[in-house]
Amino acid sequence: MSRPKAKPLRVPQQLKDLLTRTVGSANLGFEATLWSAADKLRNNMDAAEYKHVALGLIFLKYISDAFEELHTKLVSAKSRGTDPEDPDEYRAENVFWVPKEARWARLQDNAKQPKIGKLVDDAMVAIERDNPSLKGVLSKDYARPALDKQSLGELIDLVGTIGLGDKENRSKDILGRVYEYFLSQFASAEGKKGGQFYTPRCVVQVLVEMLAPYKGRVFDPCCGSGGMFVQSEKFVEAHGGKVGDISIYGQESNPTTWRLAKMNLAIRGIDSNIGAEHANSFHRNLQKDLKADYVLANPPFNDSDWGGDRLREDPRWRFGVPPAGNANFAWVQHFIHHLAPNGLAGFVLANGSMSSNQSGEGEIRKNMIEADIVDCMVAMPGQLFYSTQIPVCLWFIARNKADKRFRERRGETLFIDARKLGRLIDRVHRELTTEDVARIAGTYHAWRGDKGAGKYADVAGFCKAAKADEIGKHSHVLTPGRYVGAEEIEDDGEPFEEKMKRLTSELSKQFTESARLEKEIYKNIKGLGYGW
Repeated sequence: MSRPKAKPLRVPQQLKDLLTRTVGSANLGFEATLWSAADKLRNNMDAAEYKHVALGLIFLKYISDAFEELHTKLVSAKSRGTDPEDPDEYRAENVFWVPKEARWARLQDNAKQPKIGKLVDDAMVAIERDNPSLKGVLSKDYARPALDKQSLGELIDLVGTIGLGDKENRSKDILGRVYEYFLSQFASAEGKKGGQFYTPRCVVQVLVEMLAPYKGRVFDPCCGSGGMFVQSEKFVEAHGGKVGDISIYGQESNPTTWRLAKMNLAIRGIDSNIGAEHANSFHRNLQKDLKADYVLANPPFNDSDWGGDRLREDPRWRFGVPPAGNANFAWVQHFIHHLAPNGLAGFVLANGSMSSNQSGEGEIRKNMIEADIVDCMVAMPGQLFYSTQIPVCLWFIARNKADKRFRERRGETLFIDARKLGRLIDRVHRELTTEDVARIAGTYHAWRGDKGAGKYADVAGFCKAAKADEIGKHSHVLTPGRYVGAEEIEDDGEPFEEKMKRLTSELSKQFTESARLEKEIYKNIKGLGYGW
């Protein structure tokens, strides 16, 4: 059965100018071009609202691309008994079944019609109806009067350009890159609220590169939009492993963020278990019996409204009852509770977690250090997050430091001070470069004795392996700056006596100029009728 060809895209001229040179060939940076074009269509819509409009369409385009690719194959093989309209043919290939009323070509053909909002809503309803794993995931509010239908039609035309180019890149890779880029841009646009669903890629990369989750169960009990899972799968692929060697488990309490995660994982083709619905990890633990090989997480910082007063006797508080007014050490112990006997955890926390002593937090930290499970601490630069400009730290926990996979490091913790790393990408945001990530992770792997990682050595101002008794002398404070010392200053070869003469001469000139300027300023003030 032949299928009618979709009508040519009706992309507005100003968007064509942006897209012509980049989208078709999927060049590096084309995601930014698409974002710029899509953002022009946002008009006065709030970023938090527009996020679901744009990302929902990108997801719909992804499943339509995957469906059409298999549909074409089934049509050509119809003589061998295949039915292109049999949903089971698609489910057998792990491809979402897209009913006729939800196919992208139909939406594209009607993009300029006043009814386009209702058509998109109907498409989302039909997809959820025929794909139970997507139930409650997709946005179905495109027909609302507040959403300008002309802009919606133009956005459909724009999203319709994604996927052009090489057949092998048409769906998952290209659309996944666009989805991830849009997530980061929406996080930036939303500011503090954006941090609820997005962890900057470079932070996730540090966690993943250090933990190196080649095989086993990966768990994130506050998974946001699923960035930890995406980067874990990328890590496995980049190092020649099989993606199926890791199993993904997660949980998310925010319903809209949970939907973003479900779409993000589906668009990547990542098989996962993040629960049939959103749920609070503390009060409704959906993964109650899970013991994970790796925990990667970025929990809410300093959460004072986590309901801790109702969990005073919880068995998860092995190292001490966390304060009801701050969830930091509740999250830490929740992570540890879900670790397998040889499990490793890496997570983000506010800097205060390294030194706080109020409400029993210092005692919890002391108990963890004495139990010898704190593996590594990394102080990160500021301005990495969209949600906060304060610097954060990374904690790494090892349930068993005697694990034979690594060299003997019992009674020892590695401290890395990475505060000076990174580069500014705009006036308020910083990111770690690929070299920065490699330096931090490489230092950790060398200290662990990983094969091929080289020999570890302390570097003044950057890293130090400290014994438990030394940490005890610092009152069990885990701030890396207390241990790594000051960076060694390279000798410039100038003799000390000559340098002091030069510097004191320069200082004398500066004092003289300061006195002159002081007199000049006083003269001007007196001329205005003031003085002292």
